[in-house]
Amino acid sequence: QVQLAESGGGLVHPGDSLRLSCVASGRAFNSYGVAWFRQAPGKEREFVGSINYNGATDYADSVKGRFTLSRDNFKSTAFLQMNSLKPEDTAVYYCAARGFSTSLYSDDYRIWGQGTQVTVSL
Repeated sequence: QVQLAESGGGLVHPGDSLRLSCVASGRAFNSYGVAWFRQAPGKEREFVGSINYNGATDYADSVKGRFTLSRDNFKSTAFLQMNSLKPEDTAVYYCAARGFSTSLYSDDYRIWGQGTQVTVSL
């Protein structure tokens, strides 16, 4: 079974960029769809975007045009490039994986990373 580990979070200013990485250990990463979710304090976990096994992507409306998902199957890594960050993007960001396809719903994923904190503040 795949295990996931996120990295790349940090404290940035509004308008800055960050790139999050989700490294998978285990077998057959190229057969997994990967999604990113985020959870701000006091709020429910929300879908950010997803990339399925063949590279097709989907994004939440709140991040369209600012965030870009990609994957490098040789490195078993998925990336979330975040540009033009806003204070409302502040949250713990999680990557999640499931076989082949992706879903908007966190309950559809059983494989999760530990999360990485992103803070956008003046």
